[in-house]
Amino acid sequence: MFSKVISTQGFWKSVFSLGIAFVLLFVIVKWAIEGFKMEYFTAIQNPGVTVLGLMLSGFIYGFLVTFGKFRAKIKKDEAK
Repeated sequence: MFSKVISTQGFWKSVFSLGIAFVLLFVIVKWAIEGFKMEYFTAIQNPGVTVLGLMLSGFIYGFLVTFGKFRAKIKKDEAK
């Protein structure tokens, strides 16, 4: 079932689009909590690790949500 889900057309596109949306929303909400101050971006001590962490978390989020969505769709189609 796993390989069937990840080989479905549009799966990876959905993973990456949801991951990017998650990262953007996370950064905007965190920036809003800080009061929309530009110092939020300059206060990051290790930007490489921060960006890598955001990309990894976005990918994990996108993968889990998309996997669940596509798996449910495939099970529904198989039940018919």
